[in-house]
Parts: sequence; structure tokens; C-alpha cells
Amino acid sequence: MAASSCATPTIRKLDETVVNRIAAGEVIQRPVNAVKEMIENSLDAKSTAIQITAKSGGLKFLQIQDNGCGIRKEDMGIVCERFTTSKNSKFEDLNKIATYGFRGEALASISHVAHVTIITKTAESNCAFKAQYSDGKPKGEPKPCAGNRGTQITVEDLFYNIMTRKKALKSPGEEYAKIVDVVGKYAIHNSGVAFTVKKHGQNLGDVRTLNTSSIVDNISTIYSASIVKEILEISCDNQQYGFKMNGYITNANYSMKRLTFVLFINHRLVDSSAIRKAIDAVYSAYLPKGTHPFVYLSLEINPLNVDVNVHPTKHEVHFLHEDSIIEIIQKQLEEKLLGCNSSRTYYTQKLLPNAILETGDIIPDNSSSKTGQRVYDHQLVRTDSREQTLHAFVKPRPTTSSHASSSETGEIAASVDYSGPRNENKVIEIQDEDVTAMEISDSSGTKPGGSNTSPSPNPERREIRLSSVLELRAEIDGAEHKDLKEMLQNHKFVGCVEKSLALMQHGTRLYLTNVTSLSTELFYQIALFAFGNFGHIRLNPPAPISELALLALNAPNSGWTPEDGPKEELAEYVLKILKEKSAMLADYFSLEVDTDGNLKSLPMLLEDYVPNLNGLPMFVLRLATEVDWESEKECFQSFAKECSKFYAFKPDPYTGEETNENGHDKNWTWTVEHVLFPAFRCGLIPPKRLAEDGTLLQVANLPDLYKVFERC
Repeated sequence: MAASSCATPTIRKLDETVVNRIAAGEVIQRPVNAVKEMIENSLDAKSTAIQITAKSGGLKFLQIQDNGCGIRKEDMGIVCERFTTSKNSKFEDLNKIATYGFRGEALASISHVAHVTIITKTAESNCAFKAQYSDGKPKGEPKPCAGNRGTQITVEDLFYNIMTRKKALKSPGEEYAKIVDVVGKYAIHNSGVAFTVKKHGQNLGDVRTLNTSSIVDNISTIYSASIVKEILEISCDNQQYGFKMNGYITNANYSMKRLTFVLFINHRLVDSSAIRKAIDAVYSAYLPKGTHPFVYLSLEINPLNVDVNVHPTKHEVHFLHEDSIIEIIQKQLEEKLLGCNSSRTYYTQKLLPNAILETGDIIPDNSSSKTGQRVYDHQLVRTDSREQTLHAFVKPRPTTSSHASSSETGEIAASVDYSGPRNENKVIEIQDEDVTAMEISDSSGTKPGGSNTSPSPNPERREIRLSSVLELRAEIDGAEHKDLKEMLQNHKFVGCVEKSLALMQHGTRLYLTNVTSLSTELFYQIALFAFGNFGHIRLNPPAPISELALLALNAPNSGWTPEDGPKEELAEYVLKILKEKSAMLADYFSLEVDTDGNLKSLPMLLEDYVPNLNGLPMFVLRLATEVDWESEKECFQSFAKECSKFYAFKPDPYTGEETNENGHDKNWTWTVEHVLFPAFRCGLIPPKRLAEDGTLLQVANLPDLYKVFERC
């Protein structure tokens, strides 16, 4: 059986008439579209009076007459051709368009689906001219005739050549109602123009406004006088997003079954479902369920931020910052409704006979005592420190003891106790685990419970005038990122994810923060801003520096190679350097080294915080090898950096256990929440690089989450 052959179809160019009729069907979908296009042409022509007459809903007869500038006789030959317009000359004009029309398709589209007759007269012409059009072309030369200044366009037999479209339209009465509705909206927005709409053969118009009437007068004429009694004027001028808003809304005393929403953007009648939803969301708190308000809004947005060439009927426009502008509109509506809340109309019902009113059913109204704006669900933020953190939903893990014999693991075991008032000369004593007495004293050596029970007065804070330190402080201030500082100052702690990561909330955004990075920067800044004014962390007994250096050199991450020489000689070099600099270290950094080469104390950079002493050997080694001891500024800067690396809060690199923690606090989550994050809030000056290196990452945004759940 032979296979049937399939001929390749030929691509043909559509006839120009077919193309034009297809395009016309997109622009002119029903009679009201033709009316809207012709009204906008009349307004562009500076008309002050526009009259619309319709028969059979505009399908058989539709006429619009204005007193605008008219059309020149020379232009009447091309007035109904596609893409002919007097508004634009090049594509860039769309960026600053200030007229209704811009494509030159309105009359062309109408002439391809109806019979069009134009009578027009300009101020310079001695008479009017009349021409008839079909499929965008004039049927003959324009003929002189009598007529008033302006233009009269008559559209007959609309959709005579597209019968399926004509049959799909609703009844003539409904089509006429749509025409009346659109003309009424234009009449409200253009209060300086007189509008009249009437059926063919009638003397009285269904819409009739004067060019001397106000917007409120036209609202009363077109919709209802009862609306005007409950109407509120609203306005806004926002420079940040470059838009102005004016309009009228009804208060909480007025409601109707359907929302009457009149929206003009840059004087163009459009619709916006997003703004509709925002309005309903605001009024849902004020109106009975199933009822809606009357809202007329006129937005003027920078033409550069508006795209009007979106829909063939120009029914939609797109503009930048839509979500932000809608949120501002919501706030303005809310403020206006709250301001008029002193008077409300309620419909009440008397109690039935023998009905008993329980006092518990009476709910006090605290609305009068509330101030400020309404906060929507997607704008709620944490404001109470008593709110639960993540730890309330996580089963606590048992804390493992971090004490171990230094002979077995090479680690330093210690326990810490804190008490006493906060001061710069506070001393914390760290003792071996076999010593049970924990002692705290001030710098004078007086201990609680001793013979002298009254503590000695704290000496005044030393003022540092070293130019090198002042320059380093100025560099920190100069690199400040103001937005990050505001974020840290006003954050809400949410919980720890792991030892180096924690969650915090600022506004409606949730951030994942790198605690190690933030604490490193914090301790670097403390080392410079508290220069020469540190408290002491006492080591009891003192730690031999040479042994600490050997422990560090034996560690796999020390970087030692045989080419560096014997480890014992390097350990002696470390001891020699620190003994030579012991006077400066004790004076400026509270790091004391005795004559026997023992480390007696460390600087206390932050109250209630002791660094992980497992890192002490590497800290001692790096002080001798990484600090620039030759130049003053570089010396202080590199010493502060090494301190920050040692004191930074991070997982223990020597044990690999997150629950292993040296010092007084076995629960590291407590340290993060109650020691470090308060310090970030009050003392950290975040540099600009923290905004770029991933220290803070936004992981969620409440408004975006609400959008996701709205789709579900």
C-alpha cells in the first residue's frame, strides 16, 4: 500500500484588507470602544463640549460632535488610514506622551468595520468639509458644506462585515448602558468639558454635565446625590516614586453592592485589578460584608515610568514601582477613613421582650484610644521581646563537658564565674578544674568577702590621644554602612541555626546572619575603641608561653615546615618577643606576661564573654609571627585583628563539636542571643563590605510569602 503524500503548505501574505479588519477587531471590540476612542480624540482637540448620540446601542448609528480645533482639509484624505496621527512623530515620543492618542489606529479601525462620515471645520476655514470613508479610504474628495467649528463623526452599521462579532454582542440596551458608563467617567475626570449622551430621537440626555461644574457636581449628577453627602477628598504627592494622586472616596457610612471604581492614570481611563483588591482590603474593615464603596482616583505618574502601549484598547497600562505605589494608596485611604471615623451610621435592632443582655457580651471599644495607621497582615513585625524564638520548637541537647586533661588532648581546660558590677577594670579569674574557688576582683586586688568589703573606686577611663589609634578609629567610622547599622540597631533576634549562623528579623524581612563574621568585626572595633581601658581575664595558674607555642606548632594547621627550624627554637623566639613587648601589652591591652615567661591575663573585650581557650596557643603563636612590631599603626591594627580572630564566636576547630564550649556558659545559644546580638545592636559599626560578602542574607520577605499563599 503506497504511502499518502502530504503537500507542504504555502505561506502567503494576507491581503491588506484582511490585515486591517483583523487589527480593527482588536481595537474596536464593541460600540463603547469606538465611543472611548472618539472622546479621547475630541479631548486631544481641546474641546469644551462633546455630544454623543446612539441608536440601537451604537450598532446602527453612533455620532459624536465636539467644538475642538477640527481637521484640516489637506489631512482629510489620510485621516482614516492606519498609523496617521498628529500626536507623535517618532517612537521616543512614547516616553513623554501627554495625549490620549498615539498610534493613529482609532478612526482607521472604525472605518474598517463601519461606514464613517466626517464633517469638520477649523477656525481658519470659511466652511466645513464633509467626506465619507470605507476601509480607511475616502470615497471621494471632501465637499464643502455648512457646519460649526469642530468635528462631527458619524459611524453607521458597526460590524456590518463581521457578523459573528455583531451577533456575539449583548442587547442594544446593555451596549448603550456601557456607553453611558464610560462617558460618565470621562465627565467626572474632565469637569471643564460639557458632556451629553442621548439616544437617537430623544431630546433629553441620559448624561448631561456643564463645563462650569466641578468634579463633585458631576459625581452627584451621574451617580447619586447620596454619594456626595458621604464623600471625602483624598490627595497625595510622593516625590520618592514620582507620582501624584487626587480623588474622592466615600466614607464608612456609604456602601453599595458593587464597587464603583473610576481610575485615571495620566488622564487615561484604565482599570487595575491590583488597585481594586487593595481598595477592597482597606474597606473590608469598615463596610458590611458583601458591600463596596465609590472610589474615584486620578494618578499622575512620570511618563517615563508608564508604558501605555500594552493593550490594543489602551485599557491597561504598566508602571514602575507598582507594589510600592499601591501600598502608599492603601495607607492614604486608611488615614482618610480613620480621620472621619468620629461619625458613623448604624442600623440597630431593639432587644426582644424578656431578653437578657450578658455583661460579658459587651466588648469595650478601644478604637478611640488607638493611634497610628492600620497594620496589614503582610506588614506585621515582631515587636515583643517575649515572643518565642526558634529554640522553643527545638528539643535542647544535653551539654557535654568540655573539660579534658591537657596531657591527653593538648587543650586548655578552664571554668569561669561572673558576678559583680560592670566596669572597665573588672577582673575575671580562670582556674584549673581541680581548683573549686572562683574569684573575681577589681584591679586593686580586693576580693568579695575579704577584710575590706567596700570595693575601691574605679579609676577614670583613660583618654587615648595616639594619632595611630585615632586614625584607625576614623577609618572604621568612615567605612560605616548606615542602612546596615539601622538594621542591626532595630533588629529582632529569631534564633540560632548553628553556631556560626543565626536568624534575625528587620521589618518584614528575615535575614540569615554570619555570627562569626559579625563578632570578628565587633571585637576588632572593641580592641581599638577600648584601647588602653580593658579589664582582665586572669589565668590561674598562669600559662607558660613556650608550652603554648609548642602546642600551636604541633597543631596541623600551624603551617610549620622543617625549613622553619626546630619547634623548640621557634617557641623560645615567641617567648622572647612577648617578654620584650610585655610592658606595652600590659599597659595597652591588659595582656600580662611575667618575668618567668608565663601568660597571666587576657584582655576582657566584652562583658559576660570569654573566648574559646582552645584557640589560645595559636593566638600566642600568631602574636609573635603575624603582628607588625616595627610600625606603630600597623602594630596596633594587626594586634587588633589577631585579637578579633581569637575572640570571634565560631565552632571549635580543635574538637569539631558545636556543644563543646570553654568558659562560664555551657549553652552557646544563650551567649549568641543575650551577649553578642545586644553588642551588635549597640556597639557595632558595620562596614560597607559586610553588605557584599554574604554576612547578611535575606531568606524571606513577608509580603512575598503572602503572595505565594494567596496563589495556593
